Amino acid sequence: MLHFSQMFAQPWFFWALGSAGFAALTAVFAKMGVSGIDSSLATLLRTLIVVPLAALVAWLSGGFATSGAIPARSWLFLALSGLGTGASWLCYFRALQLGDAARVAPVDKLSVVLVAIFSVLFLGEALNWKNWAGVALILAGVLLIAMKD
Repeated sequence: MLHFSQMFAQPWFFWALGSAGFAALTAVFAKMGVSGIDSSLATLLRTLIVVPLAALVAWLSGGFATSGAIPARSWLFLALSGLGTGASWLCYFRALQLGDAARVAPVDKLSVVLVAIFSVLFLGEALNWKNWAGVALILAGVLLIAMKD
């Protein structure tokens, strides 16, 4: 079992923190960028930046050289993931256009709650009572942040 202090020694934790930090900046920059243009166009423009960046990182990290043949199952689930990402981004940019970033971004993070549920149902992962308590607190926090005074 991983204890709280050990979590900081895990390589995945720092990558996840980076993800959270960049996601926070993304919300602020996207809110500023979506002002005055169609949210679908904003999503397209963002995607046009992400694709070459991801290709560059894959190339620099040697991903193309070591990939070999990609299994059909990987293609299927990565394609589904890509469709999910696209749909998520379209919804997110429209929500940012209509609402406050400080409320939209936390509601978007309800994905954390859904990932916990889906990972148990579809991936067979196990969460203990502390994990479920954290999920419940995230849900409660999102609802509190999303409420208008």
